[in-house]
Amino acid sequence: MIHINPSNAQPIWSQIEEGVRQLVARGVLLPASSVPSVRELAKELRVNPATISKAYRRLTDEGILEVRRGEGTFVSTSPPSLSNDDRQKRLTHAASNYAAVAITLGAAASEAIDCLQQAYSEIDEVSR
Repeated sequence: MIHINPSNAQPIWSQIEEGVRQLVARGVLLPASSVPSVRELAKELRVNPATISKAYRRLTDEGILEVRRGEGTFVSTSPPSLSNDDRQKRLTHAASNYAAVAITLGAAASEAIDCLQQAYSEIDEVSR
């Protein structure tokens, strides 16, 4: 389900966090569904359990996942409750990162926007 690339400069915990976000956004992991335990995922991906714990903790702090004592970790049943200002700040930060990637690849703004719209449409369509 989640693929990591050890030679990628992006930390492994961040790749795992991104992978879980993708699975949730695409509807592969549905609201209230359980996610693999830290031990299971660590064994499957062949990484240290602390790495999985860090990714899960960050996703829990953001409201993407929730921990139920004695039961495990689950996809939250609703999107994180953020103020409009907080949501705008997070979107702006993510957009800045995306713009930086697009610019360093030599993409025009129109090409980057087209790619973003296509990706959004594909994920939104799958998650419905």
